[in-house]
Amino acid sequence: MTRLHSQTERHLVSRIGWLRAAVLGANDGIVSTASLIVGVAAASAGTSEVLVAGVAGLVAGAMSMAAGEYVSVSSQSDTEQADLARERAELVDQPAFEREELAQVYIGRGVSPVLAYQVADQLMAKDALSAHARDELGISEVTAARPIQAALTSAATFAVGAAMPLAMVLLLPSSMLVMGVSLASLLFLALLGAVGARAGGADVVKATFRVTFWGALAMGLTAGIGALFGTVL
Repeated sequence: MTRLHSQTERHLVSRIGWLRAAVLGANDGIVSTASLIVGVAAASAGTSEVLVAGVAGLVAGAMSMAAGEYVSVSSQSDTEQADLARERAELVDQPAFEREELAQVYIGRGVSPVLAYQVADQLMAKDALSAHARDELGISEVTAARPIQAALTSAATFAVGAAMPLAMVLLLPSSMLVMGVSLASLLFLALLGAVGARAGGADVVKATFRVTFWGALAMGLTAGIGALFGTVL
């Protein structure tokens, strides 16, 4: 067995579908729920009111994430399927044009014309639709839209993310909720950014800072609004 066959190369891009949905869901769960808790707590609400608001935010947010991801990714899937159907029809109606189109893709990437036409012929002979989907449309098995996977992943990770600041409500006295939930949530966000970056092979420091900065901004704004309304009321 050759070294090439004995060592299968694994690319992190294969994780892009579920990883994007997971990071989005967990980040939104932490930020939105923590912001809601901080805003309500800053308005001088009691622990029970804050807890009810947080639980309601968790349930509503998880369902919203599932529905939103399913609808948006389904739209992407519908577009991909429409493109594939159009490509399938064109392969039947005008195969010569499709051969030329595929060859020109390879020529544009630097392949010599003679070799480009040979590659196009061989790939189309094996699976013409897959060749055009991958090289002309940019649709592959790795990047194809998966609505149900995205919806379930986002909903589950949102609930997990939202449970973190909610747990702090149970552990902290009401006088420390604003500061305690804010600091704990920033720590959770930093951890999420680091884990997401590691899973995706990205820069850990950059990802951690990005996630933490926007989370702090969101919680700061809602705390200010909550304090303002609490004073007015």
